[in-house]
Amino acid sequence: MANSLRGEVKKLYKNLLYLGREYPKGADYFRSRLKAAFLKNKDETDPEKIKQLIARGEFVIKELEALYFLRKYRAMKQRYYDNNEKP
Repeated sequence: MANSLRGEVKKLYKNLLYLGREYPKGADYFRSRLKAAFLKNKDETDPEKIKQLIARGEFVIKELEALYFLRKYRAMKQRYYDNNEKP
């Protein structure tokens, strides 16, 4: 069981690291915060607690994706609509 959770944690870390490349405050800021968060919980051995932490990480992924989609939407809207014009 620990090996499957280990794989999930590594996958989560890689996904978050990939998503952090476009973070508004910069990739270095995101990487340092991500590393600190994972190191804080590195000694956790309870499988249920690890599953909760993985679920929280997946929630963060969804929030980051929503942030990026919103930013892209705003950029597209600024390109195609005049600021004085109301849609």
